[in-house]
Amino acid sequence: MTPRVTVSPLLLQWACKRSQVDQEKLHKRFPKYLKWESGTLKPTHKQLKDFAKFTHVPIWTLFLSKPPVEEIPIRDLRTMNDQDIENPSSNLLDTIYLCLQRQAWYHDLLQREGAETISFVGSTSANSDVHAIASEIRAKLEFNEEIRSKLTSWSDALRYLVDQAENNGILIMISGIVGSNTHRKLNPDEFRGFALADHYAPLVFINGADTKAAQIFTLVHELAHIWLGNSSLSNVTPNSSPSNTTERWCNHVAAELLVPKESLKHYYQPNSPIPKNISNLSRHYKVSTLVILRRLFDIGKLQRTEFTEYYQIEMRRNSPKKNVSTGGNFHATLKTRVGKRFGSALVASTFSGETSFTDAFHYLGINKTSTLKAFGKNLGVRTD
Repeated sequence: MTPRVTVSPLLLQWACKRSQVDQEKLHKRFPKYLKWESGTLKPTHKQLKDFAKFTHVPIWTLFLSKPPVEEIPIRDLRTMNDQDIENPSSNLLDTIYLCLQRQAWYHDLLQREGAETISFVGSTSANSDVHAIASEIRAKLEFNEEIRSKLTSWSDALRYLVDQAENNGILIMISGIVGSNTHRKLNPDEFRGFALADHYAPLVFINGADTKAAQIFTLVHELAHIWLGNSSLSNVTPNSSPSNTTERWCNHVAAELLVPKESLKHYYQPNSPIPKNISNLSRHYKVSTLVILRRLFDIGKLQRTEFTEYYQIEMRRNSPKKNVSTGGNFHATLKTRVGKRFGSALVASTFSGETSFTDAFHYLGINKTSTLKAFGKNLGVRTD
């Protein structure tokens, strides 16, 4: 008879909730799960090991007397209806820990190379003037009127801002999955992005599962956190009004940076319909229509009911399309997930013999030297 192991039903329930596992997939994979949970049947050790892998929990946690208390390793500024959000998913926790590991590696690399610290990290406070800081960050990113006029869309503007942030020493990582695991999709309703402040290797992560329209706002919001020197997790959007002082300040900075209030007053056409204004202003400022709506509300050109109505329309128009292929150039996608600055440094360090291939594979979520070489070629890094 195959030996079976005793496991608390509370631990099984905790593992499922933590991983946000699909119930249909759970019961298909483990047909006797409900019997395990009720205590009428015990799983075998192999079944429990498979269950732990399926729910992304260390198997030893399933032998505890009660579920462990897991805390997010950075300041959690997310709220829902002005209430803190509890019980982070395994996908969120694993993403933060992976980014912290990448950041630590890059931080150590820069220190060994004698790099200087980045002066703007932690250079301001939430008591600082919003317009002044927005202007400062905008200048650092060189996101001026001349540059905007050369960009063809707000999607191009997002790519430009990512490149500019990386040129200033900030690691930018955009992904909708955990590492390179396409089966572990991130939930934008759980978080939009986070910032990891560091004087050598500041890092911004953007939830790539969120709408493209919202990502540009998330990027700039998290950059404001870098200027504050705050490592924190956020779920703000252009239409949110955070109760937290820091989040509210970062939202104001992001909005002012992308669409300066005084400039907007100049370009707004009072005799044109709102939809036409939204479209024209979005093209002019190279930002999403969601950001434009927020700014029109800020300057009093929209009432709350109008703002809500138009925002919902634009959200539906910009929402991710279901059943769209996620294929494409793997190396280009990987470059977006880990960032060009981090990816280039890691590949160069690995082929120079300074970093182990095992570590490189872990940070990138790959398992072949040939893949690493091809990725380096895509980045323009020599691997011979």
